[in-house]
Amino acid sequence: MKGLILAGGAGTRLRPLTHTGPKQLIPIANKPNILYCLEDMRDAGITDIGVILGDNQPEKVRELLKDGEPYGVRITYVVQGAPKGIAHAIGCAEDFLKGGPFCVYLGDNLLKGGIAQMVRQFEASGAEAGIALCHVTEPQRFGVAELDSKGDVVKLVEKPKEPKSDLALVGIYFLRDSIFPIIHNLKPSWRNELEITDALENLRAEGARIAAHIVTGWWKDTGKPEDILDANRLVLDELQPRIEGTVEEGAEIKGRVEIGRGTVVHKGAVIHGPVIIGRECQIGAGTYIGPYTAIGDRSVIEVGDVENSILLADVHLATHHKIVSSLIGSHSHISEDEDARPKGMRVVLGEHSHVRL
Repeated sequence: MKGLILAGGAGTRLRPLTHTGPKQLIPIANKPNILYCLEDMRDAGITDIGVILGDNQPEKVRELLKDGEPYGVRITYVVQGAPKGIAHAIGCAEDFLKGGPFCVYLGDNLLKGGIAQMVRQFEASGAEAGIALCHVTEPQRFGVAELDSKGDVVKLVEKPKEPKSDLALVGIYFLRDSIFPIIHNLKPSWRNELEITDALENLRAEGARIAAHIVTGWWKDTGKPEDILDANRLVLDELQPRIEGTVEEGAEIKGRVEIGRGTVVHKGAVIHGPVIIGRECQIGAGTYIGPYTAIGDRSVIEVGDVENSILLADVHLATHHKIVSSLIGSHSHISEDEDARPKGMRVVLGEHSHVRL
């Protein structure tokens, strides 16, 4: 079985962070989102993987993944260009994919437990297609599936105004060559995209069986800042403590904390896990880093109070204002005027931002 990871899309809901790179590269617990997808495929035995590139700095995806060898896979890049829908992306990869079953994984998704069981179930099912589904509270935001008593799909609708099910398409699909003629004849939706939901529904209408796998663990579509922070919390909940840097005497470490090589936590700092801190960071005296926070490599926290937040690489923070539920882009600087009155704030900052409070 081959794999296809989608790393295109405009990422408009994540601006300004996606002004400087694809949304699939935004780190969750200090690891780019797309690597979770790639590792799920590899761990399920899928090592021949295509990666769809969009028109938002695709060279950054190539720079990270290279030819796949560092991750134990072989990568073939497929250029989609402007985002025209999931089905369009699959069609762009026809030459790479055709000849056998394949798995499609959206590169901004995060799934607990991986996909190995799904792969086995699909291969044993004999179905023409398979989809992963998850119970959600707002099904109108997603493609929605209705199932029969055997667990097969009887209807698929993209973002229905009045959903008849709470089962959303997760963004993991198992397909065969039969999908390509369907895509060739597909008409653009109201969004001017070729929708995978429409393609699957047309396949089903032609008599094909579509099997469903209902996810029992958590799943996150990291398309919005709040979703990224939720995903960060979920991953950090499973963090194993590891300290490779230096924790000075008089610094306080509570709970599950990972500290990268070359990082120094200075006397008087308090870190309350789960927290992950990258390499070559400086955590100053008087700093408090609270639960569910990820701090990227080479960041300097002179003084700060940070909780439930993601700081990307090379961030410089020097403020008594409490930073909560925030996403701060790489190379950002946050400082304060001497007479500033400390208070809490929530921010989403793009890369290279400079803020004085």
